[in-house]
Amino acid sequence: MLYPLTTPSRTLLDLSGLWKFMIDEETTPIDPKKPLPTEDVVSVPASFNDQTASKKIREHNGFVWYETSFDIAKPLASQRLVLRFGSATHEAWVYLNGQEITHHKGGFTPFEVEINDYLVANDNRLTVKLSNILDYTTLPVGNYSETTDASGHKIRHVDENFDFFNYAGLQRPVKIYSTPTSYINDITVVPNVDLENSRADVQVKVATEGEFDDVKVTILDQDGKPVVSGHSADQTLTINDVHLWQPMHAYLYRARVEGLKNGQVIDSYTEEFGVRKVEVKNAQFLINGEPFYFKGFGKHEDSYVHGRGFNEPTNVLDIHLMKDMGANSFRTSHYPYSEEMMRLCDREGIVVIDETPAVGLMVSFGFDVSMLESDDYQDDTWTKLKTADAHKQVIKEIIERDKNHACVAMWSIANEAATFSKGAYEYFKPLFDEARQLDPQNRPCTYTSIMMANPKTDNCVSLVDVIALNRYYGWYVANGDLATAEKATRDELKAYSDKFPDKPIMYTEYGADTIPGLHSNYDEPFSEEFQEDYYRMTSKVFDEIPHFVGEQLWNFADFQTKSGIQRVQGNKKGIFTRSREPKMVVRYLKKRWTNIPDFGYKK
Repeated sequence: MLYPLTTPSRTLLDLSGLWKFMIDEETTPIDPKKPLPTEDVVSVPASFNDQTASKKIREHNGFVWYETSFDIAKPLASQRLVLRFGSATHEAWVYLNGQEITHHKGGFTPFEVEINDYLVANDNRLTVKLSNILDYTTLPVGNYSETTDASGHKIRHVDENFDFFNYAGLQRPVKIYSTPTSYINDITVVPNVDLENSRADVQVKVATEGEFDDVKVTILDQDGKPVVSGHSADQTLTINDVHLWQPMHAYLYRARVEGLKNGQVIDSYTEEFGVRKVEVKNAQFLINGEPFYFKGFGKHEDSYVHGRGFNEPTNVLDIHLMKDMGANSFRTSHYPYSEEMMRLCDREGIVVIDETPAVGLMVSFGFDVSMLESDDYQDDTWTKLKTADAHKQVIKEIIERDKNHACVAMWSIANEAATFSKGAYEYFKPLFDEARQLDPQNRPCTYTSIMMANPKTDNCVSLVDVIALNRYYGWYVANGDLATAEKATRDELKAYSDKFPDKPIMYTEYGADTIPGLHSNYDEPFSEEFQEDYYRMTSKVFDEIPHFVGEQLWNFADFQTKSGIQRVQGNKKGIFTRSREPKMVVRYLKKRWTNIPDFGYKK
């Protein structure tokens, strides 16, 4: 799926701004053929939850409505016009001038629809009905229930089966773009790198609709100078003396694609791409033939007021803070991030583990880890959950969206699923097969495993290229006892190395809740001193394990969760506060990471 751009043949209308907004009380039917019966507004793009002073609206479970209006300039009337949502969380029904024009389920991937047949001359009314309901068929997974009040009115309840707030709404940009009636529909770029000869054969496949008699592809270098060109909708172009896209040192080529008729350019689009080679070999993660070491974070799209909504200044700041610390990577925990963030990472040389929204795939999810004491613990996740269809859909949509991004080095198929329970392999095997079939660049695949899934109990390790562990020894297990935590960390990593000697191992989560400004002479949990000692302990063990290829801590910044006795206005495991102020441990991690090279740390 192409990102919407203005080109010589295309225009772009941004619908960001104030939209009418209301929650649906489900007492009086709302007719989309009529204007929305409210004058209340929210800003788009953003989550609706934190734009209100009303607890009722903020914590609403069920349906909400958005509405705006727009005009189309007369010169565009003969063009193909497409309405595109960066996302709509979690399910959307879209109406234009009272007619339903599309429906999409899944809150973190884009969707679009042609609108020419539904337009009027002026003041077009765009209405969106959204659901933030999550249940055992959706991703993420929610515990859904219903009750009735004294008057018999249905009350909907969503208890998140995951540890972050269920922000919802039109959280990413909504745009209208134009194309000619004959147009470029998609572009797939697959660089095949010959490292020894500094050459890349770049396969460019172009999907078109309508009448073209020629497709021209020109590859431009980072300065905009033509490098090579050819004529075909499916061709391979060779770049000699190629500039590689390297972690922290990005170099982006551009593929300018032109659809021609009778020698005239009808439609054009330019796709940025980087040339790099990613592979897993001999228990190493290789980028451009060199062993890469992941330094970075699990993260969230989470900021004040915006909630999970697109916030470009925060994205830019986050990348600058990462690079200043010597970090080189992050995981899009626990859902695909905005396209704008992916494009930023392409430009900045940040390596991304791109994760689906498959979080909560464990019906016994909670803070009670007493089941860790047993290696034969089972739950009934794979008989109760019905998420396979949604999971397959989102794998397809995330790969269609992100297939050309140089920053994407690995797909994460799920986070902390019940891979220790009966039926897990049968659930995940078709999904890994699907991802590997769909990805034209054949990137490695993984999932991040929860602590109950260990070398003895995890049924699905054979499916992954990289073992990615979420571990909290010293926090959820042996809280405050770093000596015991160190031994448990070392013993488990050695067990994985012995059992799976061909697979690289990394940590994709590890951390300790830390209250900024809380200090202790006794290294008590929640203090800034304990957080630093915790990371010093884990670092010591990481450096001992030859096949250990990366450390992505949890979390980059404090973030909002549902309320509960385990959480005080959110999860405090950030090494930065939610407002991006550093905790004490940042200085230690900066010193460590700036002294660890991106390549060749463990040869």
